[in-house]
Amino acid sequence: MNKPNRTAFGLKPCLKYILLLYLALAALAACSPNYPPKNSSDTAAPDPTASSVITLHYNERPPYLVTTDQGVGGLTGDPTTIVFKKSGIPFRWEQTPSKRQIYLLQQNSGRDCLVGWFKNQDREKFAKYTLPIYQDQPQVALMRADNDLAPNGSRVADLLSNQRLTLLVKDGYSYGDFLDGKIKESHPVQTVTTVENSGMLKMVFNRHADYFLIAPEEADGLIKSSEFDLHDFKFIHFSDMPYGEKRYILCSRQVEDAIIEQLNSAIQKYVTLPTP
Repeated sequence: MNKPNRTAFGLKPCLKYILLLYLALAALAACSPNYPPKNSSDTAAPDPTASSVITLHYNERPPYLVTTDQGVGGLTGDPTTIVFKKSGIPFRWEQTPSKRQIYLLQQNSGRDCLVGWFKNQDREKFAKYTLPIYQDQPQVALMRADNDLAPNGSRVADLLSNQRLTLLVKDGYSYGDFLDGKIKESHPVQTVTTVENSGMLKMVFNRHADYFLIAPEEADGLIKSSEFDLHDFKFIHFSDMPYGEKRYILCSRQVEDAIIEQLNSAIQKYVTLPTP
């Protein structure tokens, strides 16, 4: 009896079927779309805070804004820090000259906020305001102690209209609606400067101008932090000066209304203004 031919009848048909199956799978793979392999950047979730951090611009201005080991404190720095933290809004502090701060908001190129500024109609055209975070005491005129041309307790218009005295004003700065209006009406002799208040103090001491307008709490801290003595200057209080201006957080138009509402809720809860 002859043995079956395994090569002819067993192994060769099996190999034929395997070869056909392999070719079919290869053809199927060739027709399938060629997806690139995934990497970590394909699946990583976007950082929700990368573009949501708000920059709080400030310049050193005791007692309102003072740099500390913990950040920025002071009469307006402390409440600003509190309301941002309580609202859970990411923020960072950045020192910026005051005139550039306004420029940044006018350009509306980023998520920027300014701390402790007054409100006026011009700024409302390009800035969003929170509720007030502080209110000044009635402003005074700060002058050299030996200047006897301005009696204490005089009216604001009387001082401003005195042509023997030169008012020092900061370029682009608002002194609040009341004083801005009085300055416009009285046409005082003026010297305009871009320096900060510490530089303005030196200008008055060196007789480059006679006086400038300032809140008394700021004037006191300003002199104490300078090379001068409190006895080198005097405060002229006015009989008709209203209680001081309120100070706000101003933000660019890129800061959403929802953020302003969050800040306002925190201000109502955690900030108390002085009682006139």
